[in-house]
Amino acid sequence: MRAQTTRGKRRVVKNMLEKVEEFNMEKVIQEFETLTKDAGRVQRETLKRILEDNASAEYLQNLGLNGRTDPESFKACVPLVTHKELEPYIHRIIDGDTSSILTGKPITTMSLSSGTTQGKPKYLPWNDELFETTMQIYQTSFAYRNREFPIKNGKALSFIYSSKQFKTKGGVAAGTATTNVFRNSRYKREMKALQSQCCSPDEVIFGPDFFQSLYCHLLCGLIFHEEVQLVSSVFAHSIVHAFRTFEQVWEELCTDIKQGVLSSRITVPSIRAVMSKLLKPNPELANLIHAKCVGLSNWYGLIPELFPNAKYVYGIMTGSMEPYLKKMRHYAGELPLLTADYGSSEGWIAANVNPRLAPEFATYAVLPQIGYFEFIPLTQLENNDASSSFLSIDLNPVGLSEVKVGEEYEIVITNPAGLYRYRLGDVVKVMGFHNSTPELKFVRRSSLLLTINIDKNTEADLQLAVEAAGKVLAEEKLEVVDFTSHVDLSKEPGHYVIFWEINGEASEQVLGECCNCLDKSFVDAGYTSSRKVNCIGPLELRLVRRGTFQKILEHYLGLGATVSQYKTPRCVGPTNSTVLQILTDNVVKTYLKFNHLTKFKDSRKKTCPHCVLS
Repeated sequence: MRAQTTRGKRRVVKNMLEKVEEFNMEKVIQEFETLTKDAGRVQRETLKRILEDNASAEYLQNLGLNGRTDPESFKACVPLVTHKELEPYIHRIIDGDTSSILTGKPITTMSLSSGTTQGKPKYLPWNDELFETTMQIYQTSFAYRNREFPIKNGKALSFIYSSKQFKTKGGVAAGTATTNVFRNSRYKREMKALQSQCCSPDEVIFGPDFFQSLYCHLLCGLIFHEEVQLVSSVFAHSIVHAFRTFEQVWEELCTDIKQGVLSSRITVPSIRAVMSKLLKPNPELANLIHAKCVGLSNWYGLIPELFPNAKYVYGIMTGSMEPYLKKMRHYAGELPLLTADYGSSEGWIAANVNPRLAPEFATYAVLPQIGYFEFIPLTQLENNDASSSFLSIDLNPVGLSEVKVGEEYEIVITNPAGLYRYRLGDVVKVMGFHNSTPELKFVRRSSLLLTINIDKNTEADLQLAVEAAGKVLAEEKLEVVDFTSHVDLSKEPGHYVIFWEINGEASEQVLGECCNCLDKSFVDAGYTSSRKVNCIGPLELRLVRRGTFQKILEHYLGLGATVSQYKTPRCVGPTNSTVLQILTDNVVKTYLKFNHLTKFKDSRKKTCPHCVLS
């Protein structure tokens, strides 16, 4: 949806969008340029609109705003909150209370977060206004992307998955945020307007079995291989997972295409029916695909080889997705990797309007009309030791136009669906400005990832350590498939545990060196000094069986998450007991870092000349 700041203009834009042929790339760009030239004014108008639309909400009325809509009154009356403070209101909605609790109009749909951060999904209010902001983000980023990498009317091989919506006991529809987007009646029309229509039928996207849907996504991509102009998913993880799966099933896919008969592994009736209509015997195509696959060297450049007209690979590739970039580049060959936009289950924030930047350097320009944004300077959080008291400290967020280049902030969001001054938990760095709206780089989640004593290591620190140790592993032409971490406090002193799944058998010497490298790569002063005086014990590397992280994915799918939203939890806390148990049950080798040697334990009790058996 094009960005506007008045109701009248929003109606005009809505009517224009219903006529998809009127989508105008240059006009969308011009509107964004106009809006961002006075982002401060647009922010004030956006806050006013949100507060006017929801003036009758019980939550706002109880805070004494009394109809005021200016930022100063809003900040004076409305406290900073996390999900915990809103849970009583959200549970009333879930239980069927249809009064104006958080919004002026009753909330009839809830979104579920992935649950990978806290171990269980969160319910979040969803309404039509959030779908509108989603379309604004999609259209803005597509306009800038298509200007740099133009695509014509083709198809997208989109690895997207939608879970079923269900009814809460109070009759409220609930589903993941991506499900609520994909199931909106306007979604397919909007994607067609953006020349990003998925080549897979709805029955595949909305299929109840992820593995069968993935197989059919791949099959559809091959059937329409000459029409595919981009390969995408919500997260980079899904793309890597898809092509790792392709490595295992490509011959079966070729057989399906050659014979025109769908594999017996597809058992869902609706998927079998629709795929059987698409699939016709095509020996020539099957032979072509077979020849391409056997001609590749370790699957390098697989994507452009299969889809010769693809222009780029697209998905969220920053933050917790960065560890998958190496494998993404391996599959993509010379194709550009374009990172998607910045948002969360709570709402969208910013678009990638500089698509030529590599994902590691990507920035996101805030759309000032889709929500009201505040920024807590990270220095305030550090000075107040926010990790020990998340809300009781005195915080003074600054406005969107008041942030400073080079500084880091935690984002606070006010959206049209009942979240007011909501601490998102993301830390971003201001890299510059697009006109007067900030360009943000995602840094990390604000909660500390690994800490025992005075040490403070974040997801980024963990990622750097794994990358460094991964270079040692690469000496044996192996790679880390996935990883996570845990703080083990079961005995004194506590220590870091890193779980690795790798794609083959590495020598004990190399794995011992990997353990040493992991420990040395945590350079935080609090960690290194604590290790020296034994306030933190030796780092432990635990190798898990192949398929362990697949079991973790299946666990979250069982909780109602979709693959489109899934992110591997990079730190497994004590409350996430099921995931911790999956990891523990699948450990096959353990390495402990000491000052001058690595201790090694193997369930098979093999001795090693390079390590001391524990």
